[in-house]
Amino acid sequence: MFCYLLICALFCSHIVISTVFAADQPQWGQRYSRNMVSGETGLPETFNPASGKNIKWVVPLGTQTYPTPVIGNGKILIGTNNEKPRDPRHKGDRGVLLCLDEKDGSFCWQLVVPKLGKDRFIDWPQVGMCSVATIEGDRAYILSNKGEVICLDLNGMANGNDGPYLDEGRHMAPNDVGPMKVGKTDADIIWLFDLIGEMGVHVHDGAHSSILIHGNFLYLNTSNGLNSTHTGVFSPEAPSLVAIDKTTGQLAARENEQISRGIFHCTWSSPALGEVNGQTLVFFGGGNGVCYAFEALEAVPSSKKLKTFWRFDCDPTAPKENIHKYIRNRQESPSNIKSMPVFHNNRVYVTVGGDIWWGKHKAWLKCIDATKSGDITNSGEIWSYDLHRHCCSTPSIHNGLVFVADCGQRIHCVDAETGKPYWTHEAKGEIWGSTLVADGKLYVGTRRGVLWVLAASKDKRVISSIKLDSPTTSTPVAANGVLYVTTMKKLYALEKSTE
Repeated sequence: MFCYLLICALFCSHIVISTVFAADQPQWGQRYSRNMVSGETGLPETFNPASGKNIKWVVPLGTQTYPTPVIGNGKILIGTNNEKPRDPRHKGDRGVLLCLDEKDGSFCWQLVVPKLGKDRFIDWPQVGMCSVATIEGDRAYILSNKGEVICLDLNGMANGNDGPYLDEGRHMAPNDVGPMKVGKTDADIIWLFDLIGEMGVHVHDGAHSSILIHGNFLYLNTSNGLNSTHTGVFSPEAPSLVAIDKTTGQLAARENEQISRGIFHCTWSSPALGEVNGQTLVFFGGGNGVCYAFEALEAVPSSKKLKTFWRFDCDPTAPKENIHKYIRNRQESPSNIKSMPVFHNNRVYVTVGGDIWWGKHKAWLKCIDATKSGDITNSGEIWSYDLHRHCCSTPSIHNGLVFVADCGQRIHCVDAETGKPYWTHEAKGEIWGSTLVADGKLYVGTRRGVLWVLAASKDKRVISSIKLDSPTTSTPVAANGVLYVTTMKKLYALEKSTE
């Protein structure tokens, strides 16, 4: 089975990480730090899918929807599969990125991408488009299910084919048929960078990333991972983290830490960003269980290599040799990082532990001192908190508290300064998505199809629990006074209504 990661600060002449970005939500989490905290207020405490209470609109999606939606410039982007086609010309299994109108959820256009190949471990059947899109101005960026970094016109083909990429008809057609006719509800691709063809990346289970934008560069994980028999890394020399020039669509730099050699399963985590003592850093959780800080690019380096600022091994006592012999070992194994690191007040908060399908059950929430440099494995840990069992969830930090959920069906609240636990809550369902803190409330959904709403405080208080139409693995999002909740089959736009 496949892990889907979820997979803001104001943008001025400098980075202000501590300021909460309200209004649009154009990227997963706050616009640099990845902290899933929103400044939106007046959000509903509950809603009723049957009666329509507090529901502004609801849109059917495919049958398996894993990503979190993003909202920008009046548009919503959400990935899904093709089991409920918007266009009857597209038959069968596809990755789909839907663009919807923010006002009423009406369909604007879609990016349809055929499957990568017959090997199910490269592009898992029916999971659709698993990456979370990123919006900036009239452009959107996505890592497609075929391992392509794609720049899109946010207006689609409605305003013409802008180029320089002009072969959309060929791109959305399977290899065994000819190019399709391009219409106004099709995506307009501006440029495309193929990680598989250009970098030798071997996507495992499915491509999944949330692209981070800083300056002129896009930072993203490559989804590089194991071969289909899970006996080793197929492309150990391929990068796990790359930077792409957002103007040209060309490679700007790649990590040079040989992360892929130590991947236990796959590269799950997406990068975050923060400023430490005047130095802008890109934080990245490797598939080898190591958290890194790289110096952010100001220009394309001649070496095409990202410069490492520090590295922190989150599980230094785990096996480091012949690591794939520990596949299926639930007691002893290497760790990997499936969530995103979160930067807050010169600290990095990250969850790490055994792989959800192939590794040990043990998992932790780690707090790392981001001001250090070099190998900080022995000096960088501020505190460590034991989670219940596995973790795919990115933590949320607000008012001195850290909220995080795990695959052991628990929601946790701990002190951000010390790691001291305040409370846990039994959610009665496995959690793959992350927590959202907004309007004094904590929102998080389960794979049993329940949305929990709790008080975002150190005193535990359950506000409500809502039974959904199907499981949810994405993260709730708030934008422009509206709360968005995604299930496998539907996208809900929630707004307080007068009773």
